[in-house]
Amino acid sequence: MGGRGSRRAVRCDKTLAMTNCPNPIDDLPRRKHPAHGILFIDGQPTVIFDTICTKDKVPWLANDEVHQLLREVWTEAAAWHVGRYVIMTDHIHLFAAGAESSIDYKHWVRYWKSQFSKRHKVAEHRWQTDDWDKRMRSAEQFADKWAYVVENPVRKGLVERSADWPFQGVVFDWRWE
Repeated sequence: MGGRGSRRAVRCDKTLAMTNCPNPIDDLPRRKHPAHGILFIDGQPTVIFDTICTKDKVPWLANDEVHQLLREVWTEAAAWHVGRYVIMTDHIHLFAAGAESSIDYKHWVRYWKSQFSKRHKVAEHRWQTDDWDKRMRSAEQFADKWAYVVENPVRKGLVERSADWPFQGVVFDWRWE
């Protein structure tokens, strides 16, 4: 009785402590995975901000070999165009713009991750199954997100200035329009 999802007859007002009041958030399902699905809006660019992590957050990404191979795979898997990106030790932040293609964004991510893994050939270096994508809705949101992302290596104490982090760049030089 009184467990999750049951009805509780509790009077909740300012005279009672809030700990006695049911919390409507407690009855909401917990998300184990990010919500997916890209909203395409006519007349607006489709730009996705994504965070892709290594399995169990194992730090193997930030090196020259991985950086070069990711750039090659992203260039060849051009159904979506990777613009700016930052490769951290255990995750990648990237912006991708929709190319003239009918390939679903999730399929594209799975494709380039598989192509990378086939060429990289280090069995212990694995990707987390899911990723965290978000559609950018304005040039301002895009600029704000990039300003935050590019400072990640500084916040993590890897470099003193973001410009000194060698594992970042642009694959396709597209502009928000």
